[in-house]
Amino acid sequence: MKKSYNNGVEATLGVISGKWKPQLLCHLGNRPQRTCDLRQELPAISQKVLTQQLRELEDDGIVKRLVYGNRAPFKVVYELTDLGRSLGQILVQMSLWGEQWASQVPEMEIQNDHDGFAKLLRN
Repeated sequence: MKKSYNNGVEATLGVISGKWKPQLLCHLGNRPQRTCDLRQELPAISQKVLTQQLRELEDDGIVKRLVYGNRAPFKVVYELTDLGRSLGQILVQMSLWGEQWASQVPEMEIQNDHDGFAKLLRN
């Protein structure tokens, strides 16, 4: 079934919305990764949600799943597609806005940087 959106912002949010998708895209912007690597980067995500989010990103053409090996256990690696890399500028702008917002709210703090987003821009 074809997805229908009212405008481009809605379509973009349909692809990257959620707690984990932007973070997954950031980490995949650094390098292709296995699910165990992503779980280390995002320890609060459950295996079920990680798998679900990766499948949705794959269905939307943002990441591709590569399977290596002729027999089990297979090595499965996820990497950004060209379309996924094209989200880099959007994610960098979201990160910068979030840092600016957090700096203006006394109770907020950003504990990480946006190196992954910067790498997305270089690709």
